[in-house]
Amino acid sequence: MPREQEQSPMDAAQRRLSAVSAHLQPPPAPTAGCGLAANPTAGEYTHVQGYSAILPEKLQTGKWNVYRSARSPLRLINRFPENPDIGTLHDNFIYAVETFRDCRYLGTRIREDGTVGDYKWITYGETSTSRTAIGSGLIHHGILEGARIGLYFINRPEWIIVDHACAAYSYVSVPLYDTLGPDAVQFIVNHATVEVIFCVPQTLSTLLSFITQMPCVRLVVVVGEEDVKIPPTPANTGVQIITYLKLHNQGKMSPQPFRPPKPDDIATICYTSGTTGTPKGAVLSHENLIANVAGSSLGIRFYPSDVYISYLPLAHIYERANQVALLHYGVAIGFYQGDNLKLMDDLAALRPTVFASVPRLYNRIYAAITNAVKESGGLKERLFHTAYNAKRQALLSGKNGRNPSPMWDKLVFNKIKARLGGRVRLMSSGASPLSSDVMEFLRICFGGEVLEGYGMTETSCVITTMDIGDKLIGHVGSPNPSCEVKLVDVPEMNYTSEDQPYPRGEICARGPIIFRGYYKDEVQTREVIDEDGWLHTGDIGLWLPGGRLKIIDRKKNIFKLAQGEYIAPEKIENVYAKCKFIAQCFVYGDSFNSSLVAIVAVEPEVLKAWAASEGIQYEDLRQLCADPRARAAVLADMDSIGKEAQLRGFEFAKAVTLVAEPFTLENGLLTPTFKVKRPQAKAYFAKEISDMYAQLRETESARPKL
Repeated sequence: MPREQEQSPMDAAQRRLSAVSAHLQPPPAPTAGCGLAANPTAGEYTHVQGYSAILPEKLQTGKWNVYRSARSPLRLINRFPENPDIGTLHDNFIYAVETFRDCRYLGTRIREDGTVGDYKWITYGETSTSRTAIGSGLIHHGILEGARIGLYFINRPEWIIVDHACAAYSYVSVPLYDTLGPDAVQFIVNHATVEVIFCVPQTLSTLLSFITQMPCVRLVVVVGEEDVKIPPTPANTGVQIITYLKLHNQGKMSPQPFRPPKPDDIATICYTSGTTGTPKGAVLSHENLIANVAGSSLGIRFYPSDVYISYLPLAHIYERANQVALLHYGVAIGFYQGDNLKLMDDLAALRPTVFASVPRLYNRIYAAITNAVKESGGLKERLFHTAYNAKRQALLSGKNGRNPSPMWDKLVFNKIKARLGGRVRLMSSGASPLSSDVMEFLRICFGGEVLEGYGMTETSCVITTMDIGDKLIGHVGSPNPSCEVKLVDVPEMNYTSEDQPYPRGEICARGPIIFRGYYKDEVQTREVIDEDGWLHTGDIGLWLPGGRLKIIDRKKNIFKLAQGEYIAPEKIENVYAKCKFIAQCFVYGDSFNSSLVAIVAVEPEVLKAWAASEGIQYEDLRQLCADPRARAAVLADMDSIGKEAQLRGFEFAKAVTLVAEPFTLENGLLTPTFKVKRPQAKAYFAKEISDMYAQLRETESARPKL
């Protein structure tokens, strides 16, 4: 019998009463500094440095180089301290239903007469009923415990319901997403032996185009309107296609008892885009996800009156972990319509109090507002800058309590806050670095807390996050209380723990949040997890005073763009090497920018022949390289070659600089084996790179505003 039905009415009522009363208690006023102190009984083992505590890696011989959260320096958190019996996602859901049964949970905007109206909600209790029906429906179709269930659609309530059904009946959820491309979806389904795929009509047609290449698939469930047209089942495949509604009804007619998972059972396999070749499946247990959320929840609390908008991809760990945390605290989660261009309209209708995003969107908001201020000119522009500077000074000095500028908010900032619905109290940023000026801008214009975090799929999300009340920006905060962090020397890049003024090195993490490994790939698992259990992230960090981590570099020739995609530049350079104009190519990108740029050492004779055919006059090759028409011709040829090679959209260089001088051993740009020296090339062409990004930003800001 489901656990929530075993509770007496008095127990359930008491739980709900305690949840509401905890919410009604006013949050404690922020104290000076971080408000943390060392445990006096642990003085010989830890040294608290602001937000972090430093421990020796090995008690006898180790250096004091392991950092933990000062909130829990002697024990890594693996359960919610106030609810230690919650060990799985299933336990977490049952706790939420018992505590918040009649509260709003999942909301979507209803369509009437072709127009989009207000949000319509289902409660925690109603979601519980649907979760049981879907899980029972899968059992009705003979799907055995431990089977992999694919989710091939964007954010909507059914995604969450299916995921809860997987947790309740010991299935393993496998998110599938379009940005990887159809080939990757086919690879994941076969690699993970996915037996059931939930999709929407739009992804069904893609799926059916290669269903014969996925012999493991037994059942396809189409999520959508009630009158979804189901195409005939492809011959000789053994695949059954049914609607979500039919599966729901089948399960409702014959409800099955839960098959609760154990904490160390696999909850999900999250495939990352990887860097080269095929996607890698990160295996995450129930324990991994509960530990991560329980640790990060020590510093960030949510309440049943909170409202959250879900639009970040549920296939990514950032949004997935958010959902686990929000569920635990009874938050109402509204879904966007599925169109990023209509997101601002959804925000106005939902009026969320919690907003999670990525730098790419925050940068767009920043650009839209600053452009609007510039265009307003005159008195309005002066008023904004006066208000901005006054509030900035008030925030820096920490005066005037929780709201340093009620007058300026009323005159200026409340109109800006209205863009996100007017009620946001907490904003978070992840996936890639948020620039300091944008972080400061968000804190001033939107008020409330703006926090940046750092993490990865392999750590079940958060490794570090900024602490509430920390005024310093330009870092990613202190360790999640669920893990410990150390920096390992990278001598080939001149990063060491002895560096002054700040220790530097590769960021490594250890604790209950570390994934179980890559699915069916022991070799790549051993490459990232060492014999002592440390996960090597490949990112280079340094410790700032106060035990705050700052990301400064990437260890390998692999990097993330601003929206989180991984780039392997050598692969792209090898594609562009086929371009007739190119003798050598250096592709550059970083996580502050959403696109790639390229430096091209040209084939002189080819470029000169092109110039002659176009009737272009020039004095020397250097002048020809600087000609915008030459740049445009080379970039057009690169685009053509990239399309032929089926580069993904974010792998195309969006700007190019042509240089007459080749990369050589003598100018320090090549290794003895004639590979490009990337750090040296980055420094050598710093001005050209900076100019290209400035030009791209100018082009971007000239487009229609948000």
